[in-house]
Amino acid sequence: MDESLSQKPAEVPYLEIDPRRALAWLNSFARAHAAALLSGVLLAVMALQMFAVIWRKSIAIDEVVMIPAAYYHLGAGNYQLVNEHPALAKIVAGLPLLFVQPNEVRPDQILHTPGTTEAKWETQAAIWDNNFDRFETLSFWPRAAMIFLALALGILIFRFGRELFGDRAAVIAVGLFALEPTFLAHGRVVQTDVPAALGYLLFFVALYYFNREPTLRRAVWLGAATAVAVLAKFSMLLVGPVLVPFFVFKLWRPGSIGRRRILTLAALVLLVTVVVINGAYFFQRPALMPGEIAWVNDPTIALTRFDSSAVTFFSFWLPKDFVLGILFQLRHNSSGHWAGFLGMHSQKGWWYYFPVAFALKATLPFLLLSLTALAWAIYQTFRRRVWFYLWLIVPFVLYTVFVLFSHINIGVRYYLPAYPFLIILGAGLLDQLLKSTRARTVAVVLTVALLGWVAIEAVRAFPHHMSYMNQLASGAPPWWYLSDSNVEWGDDSRLLAQELHARGETRVTDATLGGWATLRFYGIDRVDPLAATPPENPPRYIAIGASYLNGSTIPFPPGPNVTDTDRVNFFSEYRQRVPEAVIGGSIYLYRQTGH
Repeated sequence: MDESLSQKPAEVPYLEIDPRRALAWLNSFARAHAAALLSGVLLAVMALQMFAVIWRKSIAIDEVVMIPAAYYHLGAGNYQLVNEHPALAKIVAGLPLLFVQPNEVRPDQILHTPGTTEAKWETQAAIWDNNFDRFETLSFWPRAAMIFLALALGILIFRFGRELFGDRAAVIAVGLFALEPTFLAHGRVVQTDVPAALGYLLFFVALYYFNREPTLRRAVWLGAATAVAVLAKFSMLLVGPVLVPFFVFKLWRPGSIGRRRILTLAALVLLVTVVVINGAYFFQRPALMPGEIAWVNDPTIALTRFDSSAVTFFSFWLPKDFVLGILFQLRHNSSGHWAGFLGMHSQKGWWYYFPVAFALKATLPFLLLSLTALAWAIYQTFRRRVWFYLWLIVPFVLYTVFVLFSHINIGVRYYLPAYPFLIILGAGLLDQLLKSTRARTVAVVLTVALLGWVAIEAVRAFPHHMSYMNQLASGAPPWWYLSDSNVEWGDDSRLLAQELHARGETRVTDATLGGWATLRFYGIDRVDPLAATPPENPPRYIAIGASYLNGSTIPFPPGPNVTDTDRVNFFSEYRQRVPEAVIGGSIYLYRQTGH
């Protein structure tokens, strides 16, 4: 017999793991990364609660058009559906829809000229009709994708907070962000508001690092951050007037790198910005469609006689849908948007709208901390010459002054880009207090109390963060203080349908912001209270949204010589009645007369 066959196989050595060494390593790792791990837990809790909300709630009214636009942006290279908003939110929300593969719109379903407003509405209606049985799937995944943008904002707040104030301040900042109801409400919505907050902060973070070390690499990052900002929301074009004086100042005081180098870096920032913007539209350059040409040249809505020339010029460098979106927003702001505010109504808005809306919608601890931290940072800057605070003060003040002149006063969500700077300042102040040896106990109690209070408010508002208002808004119904997405944005249609089914109803007179688009998917037949001919057999209940109660979003009812006062007060009889149910803090359910 072969001797080699009779030998026993050699024993395979195994890796011995010393439990004590493993625990020591884990303990060391946890200590070294404690701030990041704790912040990760806070952001994970934030994400889980937003996932829980989108399981329970319907899409907001803006998502009725944004979700189809997201799919067509990625799936078909069709950017004109909602070109009044830029690409970032649509790219992120559209990614999961590429795997869902919804049934697309047939050519025979579009009756109007391509590029017209009517054709856009026909397209979005058709895609929901063609996927009636998949409404929940098409609603869920785009909103789920948006949560990751909210988490990216949280990570960026952590990174910049740690850079300026250290680990502890970074964790506090993430806690304030993850628990604030306004971010919890809008972090799950397919819209441009949280992306705008992300883009605005990203721009200033990139500018901060570029200012410290103006290298080619950081110029590329600054150009990319600039592009991300304006691709998030067109109001972020505000970063342009920041970059220009920044580079002018650098040319005036070039330091050791020289003016030629500065001009090269500025040109690189501009080039990268333009390339990334074009890349978001996949470098496609379709021509203007007849409906778009007619809209651009419409003398009744033109801002200046140069509108058409400006579109032609800028469309040579940038995607035409990007340029048209900017023009749309300029025209929208010029004409204004009907809104309700403190019992008043206006199409042009109020200069003090956003400071008051912030005071009513922010949690009281965050509001008080923000005001105190802002005063503290200004003192540190101008009395103690600690200049790095300007990286938080200037972006906040700049954006605040910018929104004071806005004529679109339909939601504190438009003010979200200012929030992260207040959050980081507030965290920096608390961290400074915690460093005090004389009042450390008081500082610990204060920090725990503030964060605990914010957490209580977040839990108290769940899952209705959209309609949340703090204790300052306790003297009158919510609809008296604010309107539109502050108090009602259409995402409670599903809860309304569940309430009606529980009462044995399948019909409702619907005066809500989103019911016309979504109630049918939940088995509820909708009766229009503004129809020219009222139904012979009206439903037992009428559902009135907060914005219809205050009158701001009511369309003009039929009839001759109808005034704005008639429109606003169309449902005034219900303002003094006690509803049978309040759904989500945004929809009021009444029994109709005669039932």
